Amino acid sequence: MIILQILSAIFVGGDTTGYLAGMAILSFIGMWFIFQKCGTKGWYAFIPFLRKSELGKCANFEKDGRKLALMDLVVIIMNLIGLGFNEDENVNMLFFIAFLFVTLIEFIYGVRVYTGLIEVFDQKKAWIILWATPLRFIPALLWGLGKKYQPLWSVDQISSESANVFSNKKAAVLEHGLTVNLEERTTTEMFQKKYLLRDIHMEIQPGHMVLLLGGSGAGKTTFLNAVNGYEKAKAEVTLNNRNMYTEYNEMLHDIGFVPQQDLMRGSDTVYRTLMDAAIIRLPGEFSHEDREKRVEEVMTIFGLLPVKNNLVVKLSGGQRKRLSIAMEFLSNPTLFILDEPDSGLDGVMARELFEQLRQIADQGKIIIVITHTPDRVIDLFDDVIVLAKDSNRTGRLAYYGPIQEAREFFGKEKMEEIVKSVNRTEEGGEGRADEFIRKFASINTMEGAVQNV
Repeated sequence: MIILQILSAIFVGGDTTGYLAGMAILSFIGMWFIFQKCGTKGWYAFIPFLRKSELGKCANFEKDGRKLALMDLVVIIMNLIGLGFNEDENVNMLFFIAFLFVTLIEFIYGVRVYTGLIEVFDQKKAWIILWATPLRFIPALLWGLGKKYQPLWSVDQISSESANVFSNKKAAVLEHGLTVNLEERTTTEMFQKKYLLRDIHMEIQPGHMVLLLGGSGAGKTTFLNAVNGYEKAKAEVTLNNRNMYTEYNEMLHDIGFVPQQDLMRGSDTVYRTLMDAAIIRLPGEFSHEDREKRVEEVMTIFGLLPVKNNLVVKLSGGQRKRLSIAMEFLSNPTLFILDEPDSGLDGVMARELFEQLRQIADQGKIIIVITHTPDRVIDLFDDVIVLAKDSNRTGRLAYYGPIQEAREFFGKEKMEEIVKSVNRTEEGGEGRADEFIRKFASINTMEGAVQNV
């Protein structure tokens, strides 16, 4: 009944002050149960300032929670002082402007914290419409009392020190090969710096075919985009001792990237598709005859000569995949990156495709592949990269190295079992990401210490 009375006061009219107080009390009751679900003390909900600080902890925005608590205190003090305390209108105006400014800052920090809480409870972002207004008592009660609303992490897990362990060991820049020293890749959401990737260091030798593993949201695509220079990170990425970021335009032809979805026109023939790609991919000094010769060579390598005059739309799934790879292979790149090249292919066709990639790697190329069915072709790979999302929801390196050593490191025989071990429990995984991130970082730290002795 009190909820109906409050809504009636808001939309129809009534004793607004009393009903606002009622809404606040209902919010505190809801937060009591939310705090308990998050693993903290429920009675914090009824203590001014501490309530906002604890809310920040639950939302994995502890610093913003403390700032929100401070702003809350300032607003209360200013409310106690009140407007019109001075007969000087100029002073009153300055006070009013200051009050609006502090209120705005409090609102911004509040939106950040509520957005974090929405993510922790794995709910839709539209909930912010209620959380950022006096109507927040509605989600507070629903989330606090509803059994289906459960946080993905507890406060103890969010503040786990394991998510803050870093290797402090940079990879040595290779004269020949790929070196990645990625400190961080960040973005900004709601004026808040958000880490997408952190502390990823590795060296990949020429001739190595590398599998990239990780659950959904672990940052696999973000990592690849940082490596190939498409989305720059705070990092040093070198290929054959050349900096990918500072020499990006000059190195474009040395990197091949095959996305999951092909970008070919179905109305073109295989030959026309490759000739158009050759104009883009090959250096300008190539003559028309040179381009034709290279296209013939690539069609021979990928078994496309018999269908050179066929329309793309008429190709089989395997032929389309080979054509996508052939387009990138025209420039004879040193680094080849493929995002699920076996998507939509049966086991036999996928095997043939990966065997062809193995042959390319054996020519001294570096190949990095994402695939969701790794175990059927794992014998063709040299190394595996495992990315996992830590308790701070940041993509981290849980392992990089040889395949057999990966099995021993995770205590799992199959690659799909390794992914399951680092996936969150609500995703059907074992929730051990922090454990393996800490373990791998610690190994690297110890190795670095030995090398420095």
